[in-house]
Amino acid sequence: MPIGPARMPLMDHLGELRRRLTIIIVSVLITAVVVYEATPTLIDFLLDPIKDNLAGSGLTVFSVLGGFTIRFKVAVFFSLIICSPVVIWEILGFFLPALKPKERKWVIPTVAVMVVLFYLGMIFCYLVIQNAAVGWMIGQSADFAAVIPDAEDYLNIMMLLEIGFGVAFQIPIIIFYLSVFHIVPYKVFRSQWRYIYVGLMVFSSIVTPDASPVTMVLMFAALIALYEMALLVARYVLIAKDGKASLKWSREEYEDYKFAKEEQED
Repeated sequence: MPIGPARMPLMDHLGELRRRLTIIIVSVLITAVVVYEATPTLIDFLLDPIKDNLAGSGLTVFSVLGGFTIRFKVAVFFSLIICSPVVIWEILGFFLPALKPKERKWVIPTVAVMVVLFYLGMIFCYLVIQNAAVGWMIGQSADFAAVIPDAEDYLNIMMLLEIGFGVAFQIPIIIFYLSVFHIVPYKVFRSQWRYIYVGLMVFSSIVTPDASPVTMVLMFAALIALYEMALLVARYVLIAKDGKASLKWSREEYEDYKFAKEEQED
């Protein structure tokens, strides 16, 4: 990946952004065209976790163009999954020139972890969330109406849930870097955990596209586990990098330490 200079005119920055967005869009569209023919199989795969909730009835399409629209959406969805390493790489690549040489060594591991977390979030949603969430939503109509299995409605919810969990599982990366670079000191994350848990609960309610409390609670539980694991890894890195005392540093104390260290190196 080419690295441009850190200081460029505004128009050059916009040109670089356009170039990277073009790479992302072209990659996704080409992959979607290739994937399109396989969409019937991919739709069966998407529906597998909720097949018990379909009660033996097939999905229904309510318009002439409905089949094409659904297949195209599914093709784009799976192309985003396939191209997620390219998407993440290009987004981080845009900000790479602003990083110092010592900080750039974190980029490749960060991309790898972000891709893994994105896939883990989608796998967790597929195996744990989909059936519980769709079952709860269908159950709300059981006492007074029959639910017509609209193909577009079902698949939209499932794809949004998958993307929502993939994005939500990026939170450990954010927590890790905020802590390791003392943007938010480690001791703040530890002392203010009650407020952070409330924030994670609010985030879970916003990111989940359905109104199901089942989805929100399961995402909230997963995010708490990821938050604690991120802090555990950050603690290990902080101690290895700056010593155990760094766990209690404020932002100002970290800046003083970094300044003194640069003075010694010079």
